[in-house]
Amino acid sequence: MPIQRAPGMGARRLNRLSETKTSLASCSSGIGVETANALSKTGAKLYLTARNIEKAKKALGELAESPNVHLLHLDQESLDSVRGCASAFLAQNSRLDILVANAGVMMTRKETTKDGFELQFGVNHLSHFLLINLLTPALLSASSPSFQSRVVVLSSTGHKFSSINFEDINFDGKFEAMQAYGQSKTANLWTANEIERRYGSNGLHAFSVHPGAVTTNLGQHMSEEEIKAVTQDPTLMASYMNPAQGAATSVWAAVSKSLEGQGGSYLENCQISTAHDPAGGIWAPGYGEHAFDTVGAKKLWDVSLKYVSLD
Repeated sequence: MPIQRAPGMGARRLNRLSETKTSLASCSSGIGVETANALSKTGAKLYLTARNIEKAKKALGELAESPNVHLLHLDQESLDSVRGCASAFLAQNSRLDILVANAGVMMTRKETTKDGFELQFGVNHLSHFLLINLLTPALLSASSPSFQSRVVVLSSTGHKFSSINFEDINFDGKFEAMQAYGQSKTANLWTANEIERRYGSNGLHAFSVHPGAVTTNLGQHMSEEEIKAVTQDPTLMASYMNPAQGAATSVWAAVSKSLEGQGGSYLENCQISTAHDPAGGIWAPGYGEHAFDTVGAKKLWDVSLKYVSLD
């Protein structure tokens, strides 16, 4: 299946993996559905998560009827639901080759998850962090010299808006939606980096991905004023792509042989990214100056273990 990429980036054809691999990803809509469609072409056995299973079936269409597709309930506003999803997967499998942490919310108002965390931090970071940790034994078990296991964590160019506010992780003081979103996306990036540092030598690798500015319903919580401000930026508008194009970098991160030995990289436009040049504006490509803060990433990992009761 040809994977569409951003204009000017060419095209890449997926080959079937030499052995059937087991993959887990979210599939409710947009990029998740396109990621599932693409990975299915490799012959992978897919476990796809969704809060609303019937909605996911409609979004997946005929793919939902494939014998290689299995749907699991997962409400990422609830850590108990994450634990239930992990248990359901492990009841059927002891091995997991690829985990794509791709669900998320953006620019929500000041809301909290069922566990009391700021919504974007809880959904985008903590739910994925817990799921990854619960499934790490299965990921390590599946790793082999021919294909070492991978975790693909969707970050965003939005990580440049904020590092981690350890003094006020829930923004209980002054709440800024974009800063809270940026914090959650930095947390995604740091999680991938820390997975690589902790488990890379054991055959488990991780990548953080900026999928691009994609035409999905992710921006549904933005106000008219916020939408107007964003759509007036020419750099951002020139980079917009459809969901299939937006899924391309995630799929590339999950299966590309060219990325062997490159774990811990930040990816965008189907390539390993470089440092952001501020002269190009906030929306220009590249990772922010705090992206590879090893001290911050370790601290986040340690406090996140406490937040999800794994310490």
